[in-house]
Amino acid sequence: MPRPSRAHEKRGELVAAARQAVLDRGVLDLRLRDVADQAAMSTGSVLYYFPTLGDLLYEVQREAIERFCVAREEAARREPDPRRRLVVTIRAGLPTGRDDELCVLIYELGAHARRDPAYAAQHIRLCERQVALYTSILEAGAATGVFDLTRDATTIARGLVALEDGLGLHITQAVPTFTTPQAEAVLLAHAADATRCDLEA
Repeated sequence: MPRPSRAHEKRGELVAAARQAVLDRGVLDLRLRDVADQAAMSTGSVLYYFPTLGDLLYEVQREAIERFCVAREEAARREPDPRRRLVVTIRAGLPTGRDDELCVLIYELGAHARRDPAYAAQHIRLCERQVALYTSILEAGAATGVFDLTRDATTIARGLVALEDGLGLHITQAVPTFTTPQAEAVLLAHAADATRCDLEA
């Protein structure tokens, strides 16, 4: 009887090794050898499961984005009040600091999005998923009279996503410009103005 294939397990191990290698070295200086060493495998073995380093990093990016989105959506889903849901969503979207694994991975791998359409497509999906989440919260709040929106919900949502992305980059750089609480305060102020709702109450 043939032995069961361990390909899925090995691919998972390599994704985990590549994830750690990106966190340790950054994506711009990363070599295939770094991932192979992290996984205690030869470079040839890595290439057996992923034809190129780019293919492997694409999977790291896809997995990081999915984990980020699911965690954020679940945090929002647990909060029935639109005002609290908006606050929770803002907090769940910001890095906790320079060592926030998921956010650092997404920002690091975003460097490939400038040159590779496949990576760019994943970042577009990430953006649109966050916009959709914010839009649903804003529309629910407006429908129940909790929010009095200054613009249409999608425009406000896109502004919130763009603002949190920029603030997140500042939080995770070598010398942070903002702390997470400072960035959160900026986003909450913007959201409060856009919804005409006191989000601090």
